[in-house]
Amino acid sequence: MRLYHSIHAPNARRVRIFLAEKGIEIPLVDVDLGELDHRQAAFRAVNPFETVPVLELDDGTIIAESVAICRYFEELTPTPNLFGSTPLERAEVEMWQRRAEFFLLLPIAQVLRHSHPAMAKLESPQVPDWAASNRVKAQAHFARFDATLEGRPFLAGERFSIADITGLVALDFSKPARLDIPEEFKNLRRWWVDLAARPGSVR
Repeated sequence: MRLYHSIHAPNARRVRIFLAEKGIEIPLVDVDLGELDHRQAAFRAVNPFETVPVLELDDGTIIAESVAICRYFEELTPTPNLFGSTPLERAEVEMWQRRAEFFLLLPIAQVLRHSHPAMAKLESPQVPDWAASNRVKAQAHFARFDATLEGRPFLAGERFSIADITGLVALDFSKPARLDIPEEFKNLRRWWVDLAARPGSVR
């Protein structure tokens, strides 16, 4: 079993954090996105969609996409539970995982991919207006997540979950995207600091 990843890819980092929280260690295969390794024939044979992370099992089975990989390991190692243990918990975790993905990680990633000079090789053509549009969206969503986190330690309630992993990776990605989180969003900033202090929050 091995995980194809990149230290610069937020989705690959989501899986690494998930594994760290579970106490699982597996071999890592680095894919150099800067050198466009993911677009070479050798990697396309593993994942024709040219994205990381990708989990390759011992029998050659391939599982791509970060949440799918995390669900696989959740089934193998259910403790600590990171997807919810009751029907209601699972629904709430899924809801907040998707919201963190669509309303934080996605717009922040689009700002970076369409505005940072280092991303020009990976995002061609870059569309500055798309970056500007997503910058506004991300900042609006910061306010919504700040309100949600009033009086609660984690997105899906009282327990750390995959939704928090996605949120942490998204907010950390705001730094290279040059997206500031206003000081007034104290709940959001407190949550971010608390998550970053967890032992599993690997970079």
